[in-house]
Amino acid sequence: MPASTNTLLDARAIDRTLRRMADEIVELYDGTDDLMLVGIQRRGVQLAARLASSIAEREKVEVPQGALDITLYRDDLQTVGPRPVVGPTRLPRDIDGKTVVIVDDVLFTGRTVRAALDELADFGRPARIVLAVLIDRGGRELPIHADIVGRTVEVAMGQRVDVFVSELDGHDAVELSVSRSGT
Repeated sequence: MPASTNTLLDARAIDRTLRRMADEIVELYDGTDDLMLVGIQRRGVQLAARLASSIAEREKVEVPQGALDITLYRDDLQTVGPRPVVGPTRLPRDIDGKTVVIVDDVLFTGRTVRAALDELADFGRPARIVLAVLIDRGGRELPIHADIVGRTVEVAMGQRVDVFVSELDGHDAVELSVSRSGT
């Protein structure tokens, strides 16, 4: 049976949430000196760009941005298939001594963040690594928590949180999908 969906955040709510998160990043980490935003491919990259834009608008400074593709760092790589699609990893500059904010769309088990931490370690040693997520849905398998959270939602097993961004999906929304399989 098809899944039903409930909208958790519409486009305006996502915009408000990201603006609050951007302000929180600047406030908690004492401005923008040595600050770098790095999004996890796919939707974390677009969210990081929006956070950087919001910070630039308010602080009148450009915050360097990067992207991580954690595909080859996944602990379940063997289940992905024989030819995983690997996107670009790009960091705007040396990360040594910087405050690196990893940005992701949904925090669930913590395994994606663990992979991102492993990949970042290959590029240097930041002074601090911070995790900012649009949605924290709980269900951690690893002792990982987000420092900056847009929204925390209770999600039961069998439910899924989907983040849509206009750059990739044609619209902005966060939806909770509930399976109607009867199980």
